[in-house]
Amino acid sequence: MNLLQQSRKIITAFVLVFILTLTAACGNSSNVAQLERNTSQPALSQSSPYSALERGNTQSGQSFADWVVQTSKGLVKDAYVRDNNKLGIVISSQVRPNEVRTLTKSLVQGFHKNFPNQDLKVLVYAPDKKLVLTAQYDIQSNQIQYS
Repeated sequence: MNLLQQSRKIITAFVLVFILTLTAACGNSSNVAQLERNTSQPALSQSSPYSALERGNTQSGQSFADWVVQTSKGLVKDAYVRDNNKLGIVISSQVRPNEVRTLTKSLVQGFHKNFPNQDLKVLVYAPDKKLVLTAQYDIQSNQIQYS
């Protein structure tokens, strides 16, 4: 009888080790799969003027960039905010060249409302990620300069 109890304990231990190993392996594989999904985005070259892969480096910047993309009705394909004073957007091909400045002015005004009391910069990129317009808002003069 002692041999039977000892065998049962050994078998139970092996089953528990097997279950724990299987559970840990399945949990890790889903984490690995999640990590692969997160890191499988193509990296942009360092020489590219548009190298942002995240929407903001602050929570408020991230929220504003998300809001810009969501409310643009397809006019803005992507956006990012850096240091709460630099907004970069990638416009869609729906935006005509003569509309870029008007869109940029609206974005500067909205950006200023969300991040007041500082100079701001808005960078507008074409769908091919080439810089097409830069707008700088000066808090002292309350003016926007385009280049």
